[in-house]
Amino acid sequence: MKIVIIGGTGLIGSNVAQRLRADGHDVLAASPSSGVNTITGEGLDDALKGADVVVDVANSPNFADDAVMEFFTTAGRNLLAAEKKAGVGHHVALSIVGCDRIPDSGYMRAKVAQEELIKAAGVPYTIVRATQFFEFTSAIGHGGSRGEAIHLPPAMMQPIAADDVSAFVTEAAEAAPVNGHYDIAGPEKIGQDDLVRRLLAAEGDARQVVTDPEATYFGASVTDDSLVPLGEAHLAKTDFAEWLSTHKTA
Repeated sequence: MKIVIIGGTGLIGSNVAQRLRADGHDVLAASPSSGVNTITGEGLDDALKGADVVVDVANSPNFADDAVMEFFTTAGRNLLAAEKKAGVGHHVALSIVGCDRIPDSGYMRAKVAQEELIKAAGVPYTIVRATQFFEFTSAIGHGGSRGEAIHLPPAMMQPIAADDVSAFVTEAAEAAPVNGHYDIAGPEKIGQDDLVRRLLAAEGDARQVVTDPEATYFGASVTDDSLVPLGEAHLAKTDFAEWLSTHKTA
């Protein structure tokens, strides 16, 4: 199959591209640097000629509320219209577990808007919702930093390795559209505070993580039900301890 990956040079996109090529597919890793721009529409029609599947794992370069909403809605409209014109048979998108349960977050609202565009576009689709990546743990800690301490809520998470996310997205691209979404997550639940605590310990970072029920997740209030799958989910095998043992720490 010809498979076009939007955001194909990023963390997930490059991994998915490698996996799909190893499986014998004709893969185009599309990004602005390769002349394919979903915001302006530049290069989209040419990139999608003959495409069987489009995988969208692109992310906004700006996380401010208005900017991230503009990115996902503009890119979504342009990409889906081009797919319909080209006769693409399957749109695969990477989204976030719980995005529809955290309305305080501008980023999560933008992901919900992206999902709604996909559902209404008329292109067969699969939305893969992932929990937070292990690779994102340091950013979570940075978001809770207050001077020399890090304030984080004990809200449960079920984080997943980016490599496992890539494997699930690859499987989705090679399978038939489900015309719906499903959740993927890591094998263990852990409090947001404890997750960062374990990363700091592995890095030899002496900063204190303060368990603060009033602390937010990048400005949004979260509970034990906000960031974890609430029903059936596809679980990865890599746990946090294994990931820490195989990744260089700062």
